[in-house]
Amino acid sequence: MARPSLLIIAAGGTGGHMFPAQALAEAMLARGWRVKLSTDARGARYAGGFPEAVTIEEVRSATFARGGLAEKMKVPLQLLGGVLSAMGRMLLDRPRVVVGFGGYPSIPALSAAWALRIPRMIHEQNGVLGRVNAAFARRVNRLACGTSPTSMPEGIESEFTGNPVRAAILERAGAGYIPPGDYPMDLLVIGGSQGARILSDVVPAAVAALPAEIRRNLSVAHQAREEDIDRVVAAYEAGNVAAEIAPFFADIPRRLSECQLVISRAGASSVADISVIGRPSILVPFAAATANHQAANAKMLSSVDAAIVFPESQFTPEALTESLLSILSNPKAASSMSLAALSAGRPDATERLAALVESLARKESP
Repeated sequence: MARPSLLIIAAGGTGGHMFPAQALAEAMLARGWRVKLSTDARGARYAGGFPEAVTIEEVRSATFARGGLAEKMKVPLQLLGGVLSAMGRMLLDRPRVVVGFGGYPSIPALSAAWALRIPRMIHEQNGVLGRVNAAFARRVNRLACGTSPTSMPEGIESEFTGNPVRAAILERAGAGYIPPGDYPMDLLVIGGSQGARILSDVVPAAVAALPAEIRRNLSVAHQAREEDIDRVVAAYEAGNVAAEIAPFFADIPRRLSECQLVISRAGASSVADISVIGRPSILVPFAAATANHQAANAKMLSSVDAAIVFPESQFTPEALTESLLSILSNPKAASSMSLAALSAGRPDATERLAALVESLARKESP
């Protein structure tokens, strides 16, 4: 009996890279494939959510972005060692396809696949190619994008698959939307896993400035950093606003599906969650993100009039109050934004990625 086909997934050690990689691994296992994850020691520490059936292979990798001169001088040799190690493993157990999700730990496996002429693909989560994915864009057979539009180098073709989302989000995909009105309403404020200072600076004051008839119906769930919680609590209390403040909400899918409006950073996963459930949003892209990729991510929703986008420099309490009022006092506009967000969502992103892998496997290796 022939062994099942092997997929090697190469990914770095951040949630932005690891989550879609995990989703693809789960889908390919369900389709009868064997799956290995190629990452470095740091990435392996973030791989706890992968199914037990996934073999984790650690390879040496490095980046020029960290350390002093002495450390940077070691990078080429460390990368070469990782590539040679990955090649040796692939020669012993040849994969049908190698898929990279970005991050410098994906360099060895993608380089080895290119050298051995193994079919290969990359998935870019953000609206701008990351450094590693940009370096390999012309050296892969397929390039899948999680955000639309994604800025591409001239001559590079890509396919929009969407970003895979958690099962808890998929369970609430397209959940019915209750537009704002003269009844209890929920406002969700999220700024990444540990909140965002700028949201804590601006949102409470903006909400407090809303007319009393809106404010009395409003409940706010605000994700804030530990060091900001006391002042955020005080700000909402001073504005006579009902609010729940915490550094992390474990039930974001539920809160997102039940809210009338969400204020958020524009990380790729957040934008994907908002679009799959379908909620009006106010997005504040992180200005220091590499190549301003959060601003590019936000275009996926703003381009279809599903979101209002504020550059950090323009995100003031006065401007936010005006935008909140334009949505919370206009149920028709809010409903239109909800439908527009749904139109941008791709709840089948994982299946689209899996189909691309199998399509690539059916083609002869170049």
